[in-house]
Amino acid sequence: MIKTEALSKYFQSDGREIRAVDDLDLEVREGEVFGFLGPNGAGKTTTVRLLATLIGPTRGRAWVNGLQVGEADEKIRASVGILTESPGLYERLSARHNLEIFAELYGCKDVRGQVDKYLRLLGLWDRRETEAGTFSKGMKQKLAIARALLHEPPVVFLDEPTAALDPEAAKTVREFVETMRGQGRTIFLCTHNLDEAERLCDRIGVFKQRLIAIDTPDALRRQLFGRQTVVHLTPGSDLPALAQAVQGLPAVKDVQQLPPVEGSGPKLVIGLSDPAAQNPAIVRALIDAGGGIQFVNELRHSLEDVYLSLINENEAGWGGAR
Repeated sequence: MIKTEALSKYFQSDGREIRAVDDLDLEVREGEVFGFLGPNGAGKTTTVRLLATLIGPTRGRAWVNGLQVGEADEKIRASVGILTESPGLYERLSARHNLEIFAELYGCKDVRGQVDKYLRLLGLWDRRETEAGTFSKGMKQKLAIARALLHEPPVVFLDEPTAALDPEAAKTVREFVETMRGQGRTIFLCTHNLDEAERLCDRIGVFKQRLIAIDTPDALRRQLFGRQTVVHLTPGSDLPALAQAVQGLPAVKDVQQLPPVEGSGPKLVIGLSDPAAQNPAIVRALIDAGGGIQFVNELRHSLEDVYLSLINENEAGWGGAR
């Protein structure tokens, strides 16, 4: 649905070359929500503008909906929806009039029907005749989403769709993204909100001028941190002896000893390939060694841990943006 090969965009500033997007090789599958994560200035918005044919690449190739960027730009623009961080509405016009203008530009066959449909879907029906300039930021964002979907595009680009929204408005936007997923649309989501990416995205790409990593959040966790079981022991447990009891088991990769802190007993953090299958043997070995076990759980690293690890590793590897 979206594919790039060595896609690059360079700018000139004060006589030096700035590489906003550098050799991007990417494939986004039909019907998935793809999260594009990176710090400010990483080139995420430039990538969206390239794929939506709002700017041309310096080199490389890209396809959207089977159409090649640079050769079928008008058809690509007609087949995608785009929501930018700043909605750019006609603030002195009503919500309805804003949408009618764009429905006509998109060539919608039933302008009134499409406008009414998305006013209702986004919860704006009761304010349809109100000037957009009087709307809250959340309502403006919902109106901008409606505008992006009027022509029923199969691919939708969302650039920071919940930035600066209050929790209720952000929840409404996230729920609508879920609705779009259920309709089979391909959604390219740029976001700084890692919790949002965790909840919404089938796969994520971590990006800083170059693509650093791409996979599902769980697969990236396993690649970076492996899988670990945390055994919470009773106070007074002989931590070194219990660590020794499990260290030699075939399934155990490594064992970390965490001494007790105020309010909790000691812990063992045990590296395993398949905790669900291997935990029973771990528990039996600890009990046989006289250990008292309060409870057992799997250590789950956050997407923030994954993101920061990849960004920091990238910085150390090649020094960041050029």
